[in-house]
Amino acid sequence: MSKRILFIAPYPHAQAPSQRFRFEQYIPALKNAGFDVEVHPFLSAKDWAPLYKEGSFARKGWSMFRSFMKRWVLMTQIRKFDYIFIHREAAMIGPPIFEFVIAKILRKKYIYDFDDAIWLPNYSQSNAKFHRLKAYGKIKKIIRWADKVVVGNAFLAEYAAQFNDQVEIIPTTIDLENVHNQVTKHDDELIRIGWTGSHTTMEYLPLLVPTLKELEKEHPIKFRVISNHPPALDLDCLEYIQWNKETEIEDLAAIHIGVMPLEDSIWTKGKCGFKGLQYMSLEIPSVMSAVGVNTEIIENGTNGFLCENEEDWKRTLQELIQDIALRKSIGKAGRKTVKERYSVEANTQKYLSLFQ
Repeated sequence: MSKRILFIAPYPHAQAPSQRFRFEQYIPALKNAGFDVEVHPFLSAKDWAPLYKEGSFARKGWSMFRSFMKRWVLMTQIRKFDYIFIHREAAMIGPPIFEFVIAKILRKKYIYDFDDAIWLPNYSQSNAKFHRLKAYGKIKKIIRWADKVVVGNAFLAEYAAQFNDQVEIIPTTIDLENVHNQVTKHDDELIRIGWTGSHTTMEYLPLLVPTLKELEKEHPIKFRVISNHPPALDLDCLEYIQWNKETEIEDLAAIHIGVMPLEDSIWTKGKCGFKGLQYMSLEIPSVMSAVGVNTEIIENGTNGFLCENEEDWKRTLQELIQDIALRKSIGKAGRKTVKERYSVEANTQKYLSLFQ
């Protein structure tokens, strides 16, 4: 009889990057290995859609109530699963009641996975009034009760190791076969510098505006932003593309230089460098702030570039704009790094071993 795995996650299937690239893309491999898999998100697609919009508090409240009711129903089914995998949290607000029920009342072991410094306050302005409901302090309890913990980088592992001895690092990975299976065309005359991400990470883009303002005066460039919300940036070269799952790789492969600006903070040290890995997978040279795991992914000048100040950004971007051979060579080296260390193929066996 096949063993059963239950994935408990905050967001609807195939929508949130953290879920798509942390566990959802491994589901086919798990099924091929003989496991039966069920995924139970806290929010349905219908309830998730208005979550980050202004207002609609009554609708959001009703969505949360309905989601909690579904979670209680799920608790009655927990015993039928052989493995339980919790990504980030079982409920998006409130104390860790479901993790407590699973571990302490039902006496079931669970694997806990996270890919950001989620023990720190981080929230959208549309829900700022209610951000304390997220109960950030619960994360250390969820870690402590877990049978094992899986994280995306060494900084997160160091935090988790304070509360649990069974901590493993599995990077957030790229599917080079089924998803990121294109490469950019560097022969285009118009050079596109690009960034992709959700509105919650858009706060770092203003760091690049002074540099891009200078570059747009000197070169015929576009700055493409692919996101779920348009950015408020004072740039003539700005080109906004609404994120679309069906065209995301095609839209991304149309850029020639990928950027990942970050401030140096505890929160950004928890980032797993995924934007940069996406660029690299498509042979797009990645230019990243020298923060956190970025310094592990990138060997400066070999498979990408690291920047510490505005001068670094200007010099690096200008060099890449002007040198097509450099863009191509760095792009190829970046994809090689992804294939060897950060691809689904390179990490599948490590992932399957969590359930053996």
